[in-house]
Amino acid sequence: MRSLKHPVIKLAATTVIALGATQAYAADRLTIGVAVPTATHGYTAGIVYWANQAKKDLEAANPNLKVIVKTAGTPPEQANQIQDLVDVNKIGALVILPLDSASQTQPVNQVKNKGVYVTVVDRGLTNPAAQNAYVAGDNAAFGRLAAEYMGKRLNGKGNIVVLRGLPTTVDNDRVNAFNEEIKKYSGIKVLDAKYGNWNRDDAFKVMQDYLTRFKQVDAVWAADDDMAIGVQKAIEQAKRTDIKEVVGGGGAKFAVKKIMDGDKLVRADVSYSPRFMYDAIKMTAEARLKGQALPAKTIVPSVLITKENAKQFYFPESPY
Repeated sequence: MRSLKHPVIKLAATTVIALGATQAYAADRLTIGVAVPTATHGYTAGIVYWANQAKKDLEAANPNLKVIVKTAGTPPEQANQIQDLVDVNKIGALVILPLDSASQTQPVNQVKNKGVYVTVVDRGLTNPAAQNAYVAGDNAAFGRLAAEYMGKRLNGKGNIVVLRGLPTTVDNDRVNAFNEEIKKYSGIKVLDAKYGNWNRDDAFKVMQDYLTRFKQVDAVWAADDDMAIGVQKAIEQAKRTDIKEVVGGGGAKFAVKKIMDGDKLVRADVSYSPRFMYDAIKMTAEARLKGQALPAKTIVPSVLITKENAKQFYFPESPY
């Protein structure tokens, strides 16, 4: 079985909380349903990969445990799947990364009301009462660490352009933290911040626009590793040599490999690995088998990835 590498996850996994009298029992046999989005791009491919790795490792280590992984392409499909997991598969716990927070809240709440233990991952529900536990990355640190690194790398002066993700609370948390941190460097000017939709093709177009409008760009914060690929392609096609840094985010293996190999543009990244899907399933399984509960909220810290620590975040077997 893979070990839990991050110290906070280790802490959460070892400080599970005893449930109330009505739920405090150790399961002789446990079936966990896992509901995740279909692998439509690199990040969700990583989510699906780590969910299936958890199934493989945990079932091998626990003969009384069964893990059922379901992938869905639409919110209605995911809602139907979790209903089937309860009615047909008789799950005792659900670990879900909702396709959409609002539309999945009521279906998940119905599952919880039937006595199923619910762990929600990454994208929260609109009503936290519909879940027992929540596991996610640190989005504020995601933005703050990128800004801190760029400020230092540019020695406090220069021009930056920003590519945002999708208009979501996750993106807002990241960008607000980035802006607060970058304000500390009075010589740095953020020329513009447009949405690249966490998509490499959209990011390519946004970066083309930036390169046309701005004759001097010193660094780019593309707040996602897929977007960073589109950014680098646009820079390469434009043959621009003024840009010294492209910082993405997510800890994708191709970005980490560039850092390890000493790439000229990609020297740092910020972790937000889909591996937390593996950790959330493992934590839920271990707690429920003991009749325990997870902390209500577990935040996996984001870490600045540089050449010095890149090997710790490189998972070559993962699609992301």
